[in-house]
Amino acid sequence: MTETIRGRIRPARRLTLTEDVYETIKGLVMDHTLPPNERVNIDALARELDVSPTPVREALARLESDGLVRKRPLSGYTTTPLLSRAEFDDLFDMRLLLEGDSAARAAANASTANRQRISTEADATVGVEAGDGYRRHAAFTALDAKFHDLIAEVAGSALLREAITRLHSHLHLHRLYFPAAQAADTTVEHQRIAAAITLGDPEAATAAMRDHLTAARLRHLPAFDQMPSGPAA
Repeated sequence: MTETIRGRIRPARRLTLTEDVYETIKGLVMDHTLPPNERVNIDALARELDVSPTPVREALARLESDGLVRKRPLSGYTTTPLLSRAEFDDLFDMRLLLEGDSAARAAANASTANRQRISTEADATVGVEAGDGYRRHAAFTALDAKFHDLIAEVAGSALLREAITRLHSHLHLHRLYFPAAQAADTTVEHQRIAAAITLGDPEAATAAMRDHLTAARLRHLPAFDQMPSGPAA
């Protein structure tokens, strides 16, 4: 019986389908094709993607963990609302605290190999993709998130890393409105953070990270003027 069951199961194919559905729905959320703070119709999504509802539910469960959708009793899933200006400021205040500490820990704890990894990521650049919306920013967003996540990983605290990742999910919903033309400024700031970590200087790493996040906050503020009706609370 065991051999019969094994012959019927194709885990690799299932995982590929689930991943494809997850990435597709994530793109719809990030591009606001599925608008913020609106109910997600699982059956309709399944029909559009030509899949059963099961991989859609699995994808939504992952997106809930990412902070991009919410599950409410008796009403199913809704997309996460955009941050209000007050919530946006609170998010950056939290990032200043958490990621400043993360950079300091990385500077204190990083091995030689991890210092090199961080320097390599800081030097990485990517051109803005052609087109509009989320896909236009996806490569830069991924690069930015990878750098910050790597520092959190090297810092050595799983809880700290998880908290930082969840904060980034809320911020990424606003990427549709962010000025990707300023990506070069981000690269320079990342290189300053990496240099401090490479030198093993926790205070300098904290300062460089806080300077980066303060500058990033200012770059993102014009997004609130571009939103058609303002973000939902």
